[in-house]
Amino acid sequence: MFLEIKGIKKHYGEGDSRMDVLNGIDIEVNKGEIVVLLGPSGSGKSTLLNIIGGIDNADEGYISINGEKTADMDEKALTQYRRKHLGYVFQQYNLIPNLNIKENVEVGGYLSDEPLNCDDILKTLGLYEHRHKLPNQLSGGQQQRTAIGRAIIKNPDILLCDEPTGALDYNTSKEILKLIEDVNKKYGNTIIIVTHNDAIKNMADRVVKLRDGKIRSIKVNESKIAAADLEW
Repeated sequence: MFLEIKGIKKHYGEGDSRMDVLNGIDIEVNKGEIVVLLGPSGSGKSTLLNIIGGIDNADEGYISINGEKTADMDEKALTQYRRKHLGYVFQQYNLIPNLNIKENVEVGGYLSDEPLNCDDILKTLGLYEHRHKLPNQLSGGQQQRTAIGRAIIKNPDILLCDEPTGALDYNTSKEILKLIEDVNKKYGNTIIIVTHNDAIKNMADRVVKLRDGKIRSIKVNESKIAAADLEW
């Protein structure tokens, strides 16, 4: 099993203000799958994504990628784990305003020993002709494409997407989802998407529904719909 998420528990606060956010999460993911974590606000999905990403620590349980357990790692090893295995795409683009688009993508490559070709990625993302522009000269969708490029240039094993279409309109959202799908096909990255948009589950190989910090269902999608054909 490529990605194993076992017995994950997480709480914040103590005493009367204690809030249990995750209550024993178990998921297994195959290499190259698109997985959607689906649930309402407060279901624990973003917290789970942050634990998979090594941004937050679990109280109990472990994350294992190719047999490497995060719980066994010190801070230095955890930093290497993040650099080696993970790419992040957030709802906020977090681009560097005084670097052009190509430079913003290249920044991600500095974290990798074997980065992908930047021009190839820019062409895949439809950004090549915009490569010398600054972020504020691009639309929101183009900025999100740039953020995806920055995440995938280091060719991560897992691409973590936290509400990647949350700030975008319908048509641009579909473009970004198609792009994520194309990246999955071209580069073979395992992709985990956190969303509260029910329609996005239809493009996934595996759908995990969360509510109140617990898994309500895990479904393997036998009849995927192409991202371009999604409707909501």
